[in-house]
Amino acid sequence: MRILVVEDEPKVARFVERGLREENYSVEVARDGDDGLHRALECEFDLLVLDVMLPGRDGFSVLRELRAAGRRPRVLMLTARDAVNDRVRGLDGGADDYLTKPFAFAEFLARVRALLRRSDGSDSGLLTLANLSLDPRSRKVWRGGRLINLSAREFAVLEFLLRHAGEVVSRTRLAEAVWDENFDSFSNVIDVTVYHLRDKVDRGCEPALIKTVRGSGYVLRA
Repeated sequence: MRILVVEDEPKVARFVERGLREENYSVEVARDGDDGLHRALECEFDLLVLDVMLPGRDGFSVLRELRAAGRRPRVLMLTARDAVNDRVRGLDGGADDYLTKPFAFAEFLARVRALLRRSDGSDSGLLTLANLSLDPRSRKVWRGGRLINLSAREFAVLEFLLRHAGEVVSRTRLAEAVWDENFDSFSNVIDVTVYHLRDKVDRGCEPALIKTVRGSGYVLRA
């Protein structure tokens, strides 16, 4: 899952980014409203963590222009403002949730998980294809009832492929979703990760689900 954090306070930005990365989310950070809006319009994110008080455009302006452009990522507004009218303004403007600083990271993470579950369009969040199942909340994977142990990256790749089952996913798109903007496009780490993932998920099972589309990328298809 890919998250954009738009936060100008360096300590808060580092704290949130580090915590989210430890939970194996792919995270980008923008330090002002203009950069945040540009990134949100140019790239696909599952969630925006959006501060209100920002240099340049404030969070309300970023949210308004994002929604006007038809972009619908989940948005968690994060701000020191605690007045009721500010919360109402953010929620009426299209925010999905609102958290006031200072906050407990456990609560912040719970809200992030809840919003990302809602982005699935289901309450359970369980992703399935044929006899393969993945639970984003417990971070467990089963194939034919057998529990499969995956690394954090392998899990993230499989989750992304499951969310886009039937689509051919390019290496670039996979890198953007699972790694981050500093990913080395000349690295073979994606191919290696998919190789190990295929060995764990498909070995000894029928049908093979993870397929390579030569010159295009990968597809998860029964």
